[in-house]
Amino acid sequence: MKRTWKVAFAMAVCLLSVAGADAQSRSKQYEAYIKEYREIAVEEMKRYHIPASITLAQGLLESGAGQGTLARKSNNHFGIKCGSDWDGKTVKHDDDARNECFRVYKNAKDSYRDHSKFLAGRSRYASLFELKITDYKGWARGLKKAGYATNPRYAEQLIGIIELYDLHKYDTKGGLKWMKENPNPHQPYIANGLLYIKVRAGDTWKSLAKEFDISRKKLRKYNDLYKGYELQEGDIVYLEKKNRKAGKEYVAHELKAGESMHSVSQRYGIRLERLYKMNRMKPEDEVRPGMILRLR
Repeated sequence: MKRTWKVAFAMAVCLLSVAGADAQSRSKQYEAYIKEYREIAVEEMKRYHIPASITLAQGLLESGAGQGTLARKSNNHFGIKCGSDWDGKTVKHDDDARNECFRVYKNAKDSYRDHSKFLAGRSRYASLFELKITDYKGWARGLKKAGYATNPRYAEQLIGIIELYDLHKYDTKGGLKWMKENPNPHQPYIANGLLYIKVRAGDTWKSLAKEFDISRKKLRKYNDLYKGYELQEGDIVYLEKKNRKAGKEYVAHELKAGESMHSVSQRYGIRLERLYKMNRMKPEDEVRPGMILRLR
């Protein structure tokens, strides 16, 4: 995200020193950061389909290779500000204005996961997920165009870092086998802060388990589905455990024809058992159009 002029200046100096007399020289600090976080970036790529090279380059640029104040004190490696949907810990930090609100994470891995959800959960970045995972240039330019950063050279900075440090190899080397096995990966979506995909024709529990490296048993459990259930095109499948209640903006839902307790739980990312409990209902109870269901 947007950075203070001090961090931007420090980064510019670092980049200039790298591109100086010996164009092939690299920053030891950058290399140490890459070594520490490359596995997390590849793991995020497998799940969210964001190029690992882009994630690492943004982490390097936004955090000053992990040495920026937000990264050191708040584990915020991507300069993500609070926003209306954040209910975690926060910290005040000078950016475009004084004392702006930024997110605080327990550890760097949580910051990487939130960065993935941040991109996957906003419509302005949706077109990027139509690009090939190896198209880091398209991703870099798309991020700038979508307004991730105000620096007019943001895309060129990301591309320069990726090429200088050969980060694009992680888009193929770290995930090479996965990419070959999944040439047409699913588009990730976010609901209630949770990652999900929509089932396509031909999908099976086995194929989804293989693509996302999650067991079939866990996938069925996450989605409150029984062992013999056959996936239908258009089904929502969560890739992580659903929440106990809906997001703050959703308080109640009026049942429509064809809807069920399960379909409502999937729509809002609520565990089915919790939806029943909130509404003082049991699985054997009848549901009908017009019923008002509590979501929180």
